[in-house]
Amino acid sequence: MAQRPGRLENGIGGVIRNLDVVIAVGLGLTIGLLDVFGDVVSDDVSSGATLLVLGALAVGSMTERVRRRSDIEEVAAGTRRALQDVAMVRSLSGGEVGEALTKAREQTSRWCFKGGTGTYLRAVTLPRCVEAATRQRTPLTLKIDIINPADEQTCSAYARFRHTFARQHNVAAADAWTTARTRKESYATVLAACWFKQRLDTLDISVHLSPGVPTLRFDLSDSCLVITQDDPNRVNILVQKEQPLYDYYVTELHQSREQARRLELHGLPPLSEEPTVDEVRAVFDHLALDLPAAFTDGDIGEIIERALHAEDPYRR
Repeated sequence: MAQRPGRLENGIGGVIRNLDVVIAVGLGLTIGLLDVFGDVVSDDVSSGATLLVLGALAVGSMTERVRRRSDIEEVAAGTRRALQDVAMVRSLSGGEVGEALTKAREQTSRWCFKGGTGTYLRAVTLPRCVEAATRQRTPLTLKIDIINPADEQTCSAYARFRHTFARQHNVAAADAWTTARTRKESYATVLAACWFKQRLDTLDISVHLSPGVPTLRFDLSDSCLVITQDDPNRVNILVQKEQPLYDYYVTELHQSREQARRLELHGLPPLSEEPTVDEVRAVFDHLALDLPAAFTDGDIGEIIERALHAEDPYRR
């Protein structure tokens, strides 16, 4: 265990830090004693020595001021850094979420999403990112992690979770979350990924199906991470890339995808601009992602509508 510095060490440190003042005082005492107790020092020497002492004291005073100013500037710089760090992680509410996601899409070459069924991803993120990549002729990487629509138990658990908040906020019955709706929403995200993949050669897109029920949504771009919740009254979070938390979640999201089922999106059957029911069934057969036997052609048509014409949930 390290020992605290003693009084002698502190005293020596103080002398070293103020050496200029010590020399000036010592010189002044020496000249003063010689002048008092004898005629050893002439008047010219005495006067010159006095000026020298005063000059040394002045230099010491200026040095101390510079030292104090340097300390103050160092403290101020530390405060500025602390404030900047706080600004890198901030809360979002209301329309700020949409604005943050819009800014996150600017000049990004990748997007990672993890959440429930990916409604906003289908409605806004995916088409806007593909549109920008097409216009700029740049590659785009999208990694999507959603619940497995073929897992009825997981979809039922997610529907119960969403329905809990829907009751609290008096959501209309038509918008109620049921197991059937949850499955259709998730199938729609898979279909949307397949449809956009066939329309942009530079799009590297992957879909991962998780058996877990997420309570948060993560949208990660080149510049930031946006963490949102299904409850509109809860606070959402924006994390800038420079923050350690951003890097932590890059790893976390990667590990989550590694534990999920990845769909093989290569060699897909063609999808027209407005896919038909038969085309959609062929795509899901290719993916080995079974549709529920109870789903009718009308249900498939609803999946197509949700995939390509989803509404922005933040505009409601």
